[in-house]
Amino acid sequence: MENSRNYHDEQNNINTMRMREVLATLPPFCKQFFRGIQEYTSSRTRLAYAYDLRVFFEFLHAENSVCANMEIENFPIAMLDQITREDIEEYMDYIAYYEKKGKEYMNSERGKKRKLSALKSFYNYFFCSELIKTNPAALVPLPKQHEKEIVRLDADEVAILLDQVEDGSMLTKNQQRYYNKTRLRDIALLTLLLGTGIRVSECVGLDLNDVDFNNYGIKIRRKGGYETVVYFGEEVADALHDYLEKRCHTIPLEGHENALFLSIQNRRITVRAVENLVKKYASTVTSLKKITPHKLRSTYGTALYQETGDIYLVADVLGHKDVNTTRKHYAAQEDYRRRQAAKAVKLRENR
Repeated sequence: MENSRNYHDEQNNINTMRMREVLATLPPFCKQFFRGIQEYTSSRTRLAYAYDLRVFFEFLHAENSVCANMEIENFPIAMLDQITREDIEEYMDYIAYYEKKGKEYMNSERGKKRKLSALKSFYNYFFCSELIKTNPAALVPLPKQHEKEIVRLDADEVAILLDQVEDGSMLTKNQQRYYNKTRLRDIALLTLLLGTGIRVSECVGLDLNDVDFNNYGIKIRRKGGYETVVYFGEEVADALHDYLEKRCHTIPLEGHENALFLSIQNRRITVRAVENLVKKYASTVTSLKKITPHKLRSTYGTALYQETGDIYLVADVLGHKDVNTTRKHYAAQEDYRRRQAAKAVKLRENR
């Protein structure tokens, strides 16, 4: 039950059960790899690695003559030494587009990079453990990922978005059927995302006792499992207060009593529901930008950097472990500030 285990523990349990199902379809030596990386990876990351490795082994079983004569579950660890750099390069070509059980799958540069990263970690673990003699994955460079322009809302778009959430006049008739029931929740949720830059997974995992109005802070669980406090301003506080006045009269379903944000069914709201909620309201504001919860996070990060000019503060508040990740995302803003520097210093007064 959720009142004895928090949202993040529940998600870890779900991931653990899914992991066991996937491991049953992989070679037995894979279990050693996942035990070996358990201390420094999340259950979600390990599950993603398992799915990616399954694609690799399915490719080998279908395309590699050495592996075609035995079932994947029977592959010995010695088989890894028979895989060459060319095999892995062929695998990278394969995952660009393939079919499985009548369904099509495609991987962009980002998807290819993630799958190769999983394979590199996998090979590196066994190579460093001296259980295999070769490491062909280390010879294949990661795909170059072309950076996309960061999509964010402008200041006037943020104001229009929040006004629309409060008003609801641009929603369809079908959407307006539920609007009055969810209005205060939607205002609080979107104001919180825009006012703190937290991830949608961190948002849906919030419990009632994670909100501290005395210090204007919320306790969240970051990627990697560590807890931290993110602080909010008056606008967020007001929106949360208004929502909680209504929330206290709601009877949640059993096991969801602690959840801060509830769905129409009085369950803890899901990541997918928040994504749909953001899409619904954002579509009334701009038709040119595809706005997601992550774009609201980028909007907050941009506003914070413009106001403070402190890239380290932005990295800390957004929960980036490496400030270079933050700097990469906000490089355009840094260039803008450098251009401003050219105008800031006058060598001689105008005559």
